[in-house]
Amino acid sequence: MVTQHNSSFSLGKRPLSFRLLAVIAATGAALLPGGHFVHSVYHPGASTPDIHYSDRHSQNMQMSGMPGPMEVARPETSIRPVSCEPLPGIPGKSLTVAVIDFPPDAYTPSHRHPGSVSAFVLKGTLRSQMEGSAAETYKAGQTWFEPPGALHLFAENVSKSQPAELLATFITDSHCGPLVIPA
Repeated sequence: MVTQHNSSFSLGKRPLSFRLLAVIAATGAALLPGGHFVHSVYHPGASTPDIHYSDRHSQNMQMSGMPGPMEVARPETSIRPVSCEPLPGIPGKSLTVAVIDFPPDAYTPSHRHPGSVSAFVLKGTLRSQMEGSAAETYKAGQTWFEPPGALHLFAENVSKSQPAELLATFITDSHCGPLVIPA
């Protein structure tokens, strides 16, 4: 038999399972050290939920690479395809050249490319990190290479006031795409 106690907080005449769930949730939150809270958000069609970690001071970190609830969204990059040409002697493959525009403070979350990518910084300064490597800073005239399927953890424009541009050369399937696949 469940006995209701008088208190300033009441779950009323809710079913026992609801009351037990509320008690377990409250106890779990109270047991996290330093007032930290962890919650996940599942998006339809996603294979895994976004995982948010926050403390009582509204410092947030989201493991999916997307802004957390208290963060300001950063500008996104845009891809401008310049050309796509079949590669002679390599059936089913093509060479796609594109300019990637990085507005000030722009950020790309983790992603992969189905083919090889050679990146050349046209202007500005970018910071980039591939899985298994340290983050590196690249200035105009510098390059990096991404093998097919490698996890590109992020790329960002380090300037908060100046845009940056990247010339990317992709080896793609003959139909010129896709250039980017989610991580």
